[in-house]
Amino acid sequence: MANILLTTRCNRSCPYCFAKEEMSGDTGIRMSWENLIYIADFLKASGERHLSLLGGEPTVHPEFVDFVLYLLERGFDVTVFTNGILSPSRLEELKHHLCDVNTDRFSLVCNLNDPAQTPASEKETGSIQRFLSLMGPWVSPGFNIYRPDFKLDFLFDLINRFGLKRHLRIGIAHPIPGAGSRFIHPKEIRHVVERLYSYRSLFDTLRVRPGLDCGFPICRFNDEELGWLHRFRGAVEFGCGPACDISPDMGVYFCFPLSNYRRKSLFEFNSMKQIEDHFWKLRDEIKAEIPGIYDECDGCRYQEDCVCAGGGLCQVLNRLIPEAPVRLPEIEDELAKNRLSP
Repeated sequence: MANILLTTRCNRSCPYCFAKEEMSGDTGIRMSWENLIYIADFLKASGERHLSLLGGEPTVHPEFVDFVLYLLERGFDVTVFTNGILSPSRLEELKHHLCDVNTDRFSLVCNLNDPAQTPASEKETGSIQRFLSLMGPWVSPGFNIYRPDFKLDFLFDLINRFGLKRHLRIGIAHPIPGAGSRFIHPKEIRHVVERLYSYRSLFDTLRVRPGLDCGFPICRFNDEELGWLHRFRGAVEFGCGPACDISPDMGVYFCFPLSNYRRKSLFEFNSMKQIEDHFWKLRDEIKAEIPGIYDECDGCRYQEDCVCAGGGLCQVLNRLIPEAPVRLPEIEDELAKNRLSP
């Protein structure tokens, strides 16, 4: 499934944002109709039916609703990742044009921050609540963990109050290799898992399903925790594959944190399979140099059996940056661009 960035502009600044590298330039870059139609044709020819719209904040694109309606008309199922901070006029557009669309065809993932640990202004809070009140049945809550002492209580309250989908997407903040964004260090992941599991009673009582995003390694979960997750979701995946993000300027990259690492152009490919094959090859090159985020990833049976990816690729690459330049030339050239010092 492809991710399409509608704009590089965002109306919020989160301390953990792993898209900062992509948004560090001109914050006014927007997807054009010409490029969107090309992407839709490209995905259709590739047999893709599902896509996600991201930013920045995708809803700030002036033609956001028209883009969604066009993609729905083309037969795509559309998921939008948003922070929920929408202008009254944009919210009115959603009310008139998207509130009658089946939730199987159109859905939203709203990334929500703890109001105590990541405070929002009164205006932003009001905007988010109005958005959730209107679009609740279409919304799955999302939460990015960027500090080990995170709290989830407020999310259960929002799920009940606004009738959100009872599925909580949980991600860990990833590093932008060579940059200074807030993220969860590999040594903190076990503590994160323990804290997540401490909310088991609330997940169980309120029937909210936890869904883990990429980057979690299987070795930081014990059997009891894995069994609990399996009861909710069936097989639990600990992989890390190409997200295949497409930017407004038609750039293509592995994922947000690696937006400037071996970036390509969509025009260099003829299908999604070619893009995926390219980035799987890139992943294999990096993993041949260093298998995972821990030393014990080397020779790990779960990685050899493709049960676990050994953490997120950006975390793996982040381990390479401080090391001496003894890697493959292609990798060293790219790492050099991200080094903190000469």
